[in-house]
Amino acid sequence: MLALLMLMLAGCGERAADPVAAPQASPPPTSPPAASVSVPRRPSVTVSTDAGDEAGLNWTPPALVLTREQVRQARRDAAAAVRAGDLFEGPRDAIPLYLALLRLDPEDRLAQRGLARAASALLAQGERALAAAEDDSQALARAVRIAAVLRTVLPDDTRTQAYLARLDLAEQLARLNATGESQLRQGLLGEGDAPGALDSFRSALELAPGQSRARQGLAATESAFIRRAEDAARAGDFEGAARWMGFASQVRADAPTVKDAYVRIEQERARQIAALRDAGVAELATPLGLKSAREKLAAALRIAAPGDPVVADLRQRIDLATHYGLFRPGQAFTDALAGGGRTPTMVVVPHGGFRMGADEDEPGATQAEQPAHYVRFDRGFAVSRHPVTVGEFRRFVQATGHRARATRRGHSMVYDERSGNFVRRSGVDWQSGYAGARVGDDMPVLHVSVRDAEAYADWLAEQTGHGYRLPSEAEFEYVLRAGTQGRYPWGNENPPPKGVANLAGGNDVSPSGRRWANAFVGYGDGWWGPAPVGTFRPNPWGLYDLGGNVSEWVADCWHASFRRAPADGAAWFNPGCRARVVRGGAWASSPQQARAAWRSSQDSDVTSARVGFRVVRGI
Repeated sequence: MLALLMLMLAGCGERAADPVAAPQASPPPTSPPAASVSVPRRPSVTVSTDAGDEAGLNWTPPALVLTREQVRQARRDAAAAVRAGDLFEGPRDAIPLYLALLRLDPEDRLAQRGLARAASALLAQGERALAAAEDDSQALARAVRIAAVLRTVLPDDTRTQAYLARLDLAEQLARLNATGESQLRQGLLGEGDAPGALDSFRSALELAPGQSRARQGLAATESAFIRRAEDAARAGDFEGAARWMGFASQVRADAPTVKDAYVRIEQERARQIAALRDAGVAELATPLGLKSAREKLAAALRIAAPGDPVVADLRQRIDLATHYGLFRPGQAFTDALAGGGRTPTMVVVPHGGFRMGADEDEPGATQAEQPAHYVRFDRGFAVSRHPVTVGEFRRFVQATGHRARATRRGHSMVYDERSGNFVRRSGVDWQSGYAGARVGDDMPVLHVSVRDAEAYADWLAEQTGHGYRLPSEAEFEYVLRAGTQGRYPWGNENPPPKGVANLAGGNDVSPSGRRWANAFVGYGDGWWGPAPVGTFRPNPWGLYDLGGNVSEWVADCWHASFRRAPADGAAWFNPGCRARVVRGGAWASSPQQARAAWRSSQDSDVTSARVGFRVVRGI
């Protein structure tokens, strides 16, 4: 080894451009030599992190020139640097000092032996760096710097070659593991034939079986497969869950984490089936619940194993509900409120079907009312006999502290007698009438938004345990027509039969003597503004004020036509929609607005003197 060192030094002496091999001339000392070699420190190693980069693995020793007078102190400093482990990074470290001594005297045996000891110590440092390099990028970088020094100082030593081979393996493993970890962060797992983290970690383990970082990477990849499987299961995609679990099970043989994940996924399947059963049973108590319950059953069948007892229970309940009911058509009833009092009177309407909307040749029809389409209800439902009254809404407000939209906003739209127009007026809320004054408890509640109406229905449901809600648009038109199919709720007569509804009649006169500009000619109902509920005669199903008095909120979002409208009478609702539907004629409705198919779009926050609401209940 010493011979090789001498050869290397001799070769360096022939290359005048090499700052190590070409010592600079030094003037003779004019003062006694220093007690130690004192030169400034500076970075001296520039290496690549790739052990295969030949240019990046060369080391340039710090420039250091010694005089004969400095030899003894330099030897002492070099030996001390070896003991301290300071081997190559600065001019006062061991290897630069020994190389400087050998340039001064190539036959200096003490320097030769010292350089050999320093090289052995450097190999030991490199081995320690390699041992820590698996999880420490700084240790790997130090091992690379040490390799650069060894390639310069001991290029042909077998220990150097073995060290470089181990370093090359460590760098390959680091690259593979880093690539796998990056792929894992990007979600590139390597399922099927797709490249990804799985291949990277497996390649690392082929080079170094049992390497902990790669094994941890495989475990993390397996966990990522399991997370995807569990996410799919939570979303109800158990086929997808099985696919992801198939990939997870191939990562490590008989991994307990995979077995535990299979158990959790089956528990999730059982939870979803039970939830579908419970939701299906709850739906059976709502007006349109049979269809929804059947949908729940279909969803449960898609994810359940054959013969699942929970699914069988839901199927049996649906079969019973299809043919069983506690009510009869035309029956009137109320439910007790938990906080005292009773609900509005509800009337059961028969199940059946009807043609919804306006025909193309109907006078006054719009595209929003078309196409006419057939709607069928699988079972009957109950509708409040008349619009919700001020007194009924008052009980709700007192019980809940609900602040209606007009109350919070401080104004609403009212009829202004002076101008004959609808205007915004402050201080108007649900206790007010069409002109803004306070009204009695038997009047239909006005100045409520659709959200206020929904809050009232939700309160009834909470108080009674039954499915109270706003009617769907199809339900409203179904009960408005009540088995008829004319242009108006009462048929095709114009003017309407006497006393049929509170509408804009040509014979009606306001308190100041105003008359309607667009009204049923020859008709007068005696009211300018809403009348107390139930003032006019009921329709064939015993319901009041559907075709007049006040228009009413329904549950649907506004759609510009009936294309793709539900055929089962369910509310056509899009979560988050603001444009809602108002149905039915009112005290200020023109003949066109009093048609059975008439519908209007209103913002969900609108409150006015023309719009109230009623509720429905499942049976």
